[in-house]
Order: sequence, then C-alpha cells, then structure tokens
Amino acid sequence: MEEKQDAIKKKSVPGQELYEWTRALVGSVLAVVLLFTFVVRLIGVDGHSMVPSLQDQDRLLVLSSLWDHEYEAGDIVVLRKESFMEEPIVKRVIAVEGQTVDIDFDSGTVYVDGVAIDEPYINEPTYREEGTEFPLTLGEGELFVLGDNRNHSNDSRDSRLGTVDSRYVIGKAVFLLFPGAGEGEQRDFKRIGVIG
Repeated sequence: MEEKQDAIKKKSVPGQELYEWTRALVGSVLAVVLLFTFVVRLIGVDGHSMVPSLQDQDRLLVLSSLWDHEYEAGDIVVLRKESFMEEPIVKRVIAVEGQTVDIDFDSGTVYVDGVAIDEPYINEPTYREEGTEFPLTLGEGELFVLGDNRNHSNDSRDSRLGTVDSRYVIGKAVFLLFPGAGEGEQRDFKRIGVIG
C-alpha cells in the first residue's frame, strides 16, 4: 500500500517540471532586478577626473543611496545633477553639512574647518579655481565634492555644481569590479577590490 502511494507521488503531472523551472527562473530574475534597482548598481567611470584612484572606464559597484545615505569625508560617491551634466559623475566627498571648506589656490591646499586635510589620494595639489567663492560653509544635507585629479576635474569648485544636495547622490562606490584602461592602455587587474 505504501509503495502505491510513493509511486503516485513520484508520478508527475505533464508540464509540472517545466512549470517548476519557469517559476525558479522568474523568481531569480526578479531577485536580480530588485537587487540592482534598490540595493546596488553598476556604474562606469567616464573620464580622468578621479586619477590616480580610478581610471577611465573602471566599472564600480555602487551601494544605493536608499540603503546608505550617511556620507563622510573620503567617500567616493556617484551623483547626477542634470543641470550640471546629464551623465552621472564620480567624485570624492571632502566635507559634509555644517563644515567650512577653504582652498588656498596658491599653495594648492584644501582646508576643512580651518585644518589642512591630508590627501594622499590626489594626483596633484588644487591650483585651479572655477568660480565658487571660499570660504564656504555647507548647509543641511549638502556635500562638497572634488575629483582626485584636481586640475582636470569639474567638481564643487565649479559654481554650476557648487555644493551638492545629498539627494543628487545615486550611491557610494564600494568596490572596483573591472578595471578600465589606464594611461598605458593596459588593464591592471590587481586594482580590483574595495574602494576607499
């Protein structure tokens, strides 16, 4: 009797296996779509404004601002302000709300709250002015961002961008997935990893 019940259970309905596979596939696709819509995104670096930290065509894993919207100095963020540039841009946070930024363009030194900041990640000192007046105190929810390749970057020094409302931030870059071609057109796969 028990053998008959097992045989009935094992006997499948026509098309049931196809249904199970389809259901699993649809569930997997839906999970991936939700993951890349609300949690992480893949963003490409376009240009040389973040050299040497990031290269043109690097592919970054970005943690969505829906999950992490507390930014601090040193974070690399991706933002979009269409009145400044249609495509997303990648920049480093230098200061956050309530802080005061000043730049001595003669020495190339950036100050936050009167203290010269240590910037081992920059390509060269900050000599280029772009129209923003300093010193500048950031309001609520504002960020001051700069590219690491300071004299070849359009960033918060440009009065068209200025301080950035944190609502324009798409997310924080957390991982370099695929390296772009650097100056010598060679991809350096040793650079893959956590971004800091």
